[in-house]
Amino acid sequence: METVVRDETENGKTEEQKGITKDASICGYDSLHRLLSASLEPHVFQEVSRLLLGLNCGRALDPIVLPKLATSFSKEHDFDLQAFCFHADKELLREPRMVRVGLIQNSIALPTTAPFLDQKRAILQKIKPIIDAAGASSVNILCLQEAWIMPFVFCTREKRWCEFAEPVDGESTQFLQDLARKYNMVIVSPILERDVNHGETLWNTAVIIGNHGNIIGKHRKNHIPRVGDFNESTYYMEGNTGHPVFETAYGKIAVNICYGRHHPLNWLAFGLNGAEIVFNPSATVGELSEPMWPIEARNAAIANSYFVGSINRVGTEIFPNPFTSGDGKPQHADFGHFYGSSYFSAPDASCTPSLSRYKDGLMIADMDLNLCRQLKDKWGFRMTARYELYADMLARYVKPDFEPQLITDPLLKKRP
Repeated sequence: METVVRDETENGKTEEQKGITKDASICGYDSLHRLLSASLEPHVFQEVSRLLLGLNCGRALDPIVLPKLATSFSKEHDFDLQAFCFHADKELLREPRMVRVGLIQNSIALPTTAPFLDQKRAILQKIKPIIDAAGASSVNILCLQEAWIMPFVFCTREKRWCEFAEPVDGESTQFLQDLARKYNMVIVSPILERDVNHGETLWNTAVIIGNHGNIIGKHRKNHIPRVGDFNESTYYMEGNTGHPVFETAYGKIAVNICYGRHHPLNWLAFGLNGAEIVFNPSATVGELSEPMWPIEARNAAIANSYFVGSINRVGTEIFPNPFTSGDGKPQHADFGHFYGSSYFSAPDASCTPSLSRYKDGLMIADMDLNLCRQLKDKWGFRMTARYELYADMLARYVKPDFEPQLITDPLLKKRP
């Protein structure tokens, strides 16, 4: 898939000089893991992987052999397919709590200049074989990327894109409800929501669809970015649903939408409400955030003793009208390259390799949810946290007369 990469970066080096080619590969490879695997001696690669990806129960993650039907979907429709297993220690009083979880990343299917209805239908047609591959692989819980049914228009500031908004029980939800019933699968569907009961208000929302095709509930994005091109408050504001955790047939899940991953207290709140798996459906570009991507969600999994599934869309989406942002750059018609790289993190600091930087993909992981409690017992983060101190600090901080607890060296005020 051809993508457009700006010739010059802020430090004057071309993307080719940095190793990112115009097809968005890294020196010809679609992920760092595959580049290292091809470039290093096996014993060196094994040690590098240990340092980069961690160990699960003392060993590298086991790959999963998927059914031939799933791999045939991958080959026929040209999407990256990877699968791994997170183990937990064997317990004497509890059976393993295995769940199979999937993440889908995808590019748009038609140019943004195409009629809106054609764009939506093309994405539905494109995404179905990837969901069918998840179903053929017996995935229990599946999460799609942020605003998966549309281009990521939210920084153009053009209001005509609001036509993509739909109610919680709209067309995309109905499409996924049929597949949830067919495959006995819980599906997390992030959409641009139109709240018809509250004056047609728009929200950035994740709809939770149960394995019987029922709508379990929804969560609205808590934190709205105002950085670079990403000034999304033109379309929607901060959500009003708190930090809900949804108890499904396969475990307790939550959704930390995109920019919320930069806020540690947001991750914390989902953990305090009992989440075992937190999904982070996102849309973020390489120039802005790629160094953060492998770190933040993995750290959240460690600090909060739950699994995290990180999803990012792929491709460069070019819009018909150039736009500007607050960072001083000249007007441009795209945000940059959405670099994919979706992956899973576990509470023991292990993580999967990432999906491709430029291809659609499906990442699957088996995870024993017993690992969540085992890591709580091992590290005692909940037990050793000082929530009363944090609560007191925050209660004082939000007041207008707040003064920082700052102790100044008295010698600083003395002049020689």
